[in-house]
Amino acid sequence: METVDNRSRLIEVEPLEGESLSHFLGRFRRANYLTTTGLGKLTGLGAVISRWEKLLLNPFPTRQELEALANVVGIDVERLGEMLPPKGVGIKHRPILLCAVCYGEFPWHRIEWQFKDRLGCDRHQLRLLPNCTNCQRLFPIPADWVQGECQHCFLPFATMAKRQKSIG
Repeated sequence: METVDNRSRLIEVEPLEGESLSHFLGRFRRANYLTTTGLGKLTGLGAVISRWEKLLLNPFPTRQELEALANVVGIDVERLGEMLPPKGVGIKHRPILLCAVCYGEFPWHRIEWQFKDRLGCDRHQLRLLPNCTNCQRLFPIPADWVQGECQHCFLPFATMAKRQKSIG
């Protein structure tokens, strides 16, 4: 019986500039019709995938874990590392934060929005949003951002920019 390499059947997903690991993993799973459990089995990382999608990065991913993921998703370990906070930078896993102006320009979650010391969007000088500006529901984990809208009232993330306040 011939063994088929699972990697050859997977659709490659290009990482986006500044994208969080959570957002990337969700896009990769959807492109390949995988659940978190399925991706955990393919990588040999099990439930760690689900933790990473929730931005639970304590303990921080090891080089060995990132290599296991890189072998399945087909991108460089260093590139995966760019989707994580830099060494020494703390991260908030809740609430999920969003700059609606950035999202309107480039629709993906940025890891920098979750940095503990981040007060707002450095690019637009606006406070990051912790919830929908219409219904006040907290944002879901970035892995679940499929349509770029509130999952409760369906207000597009980019539309929320009108209600974003200045940092100053």
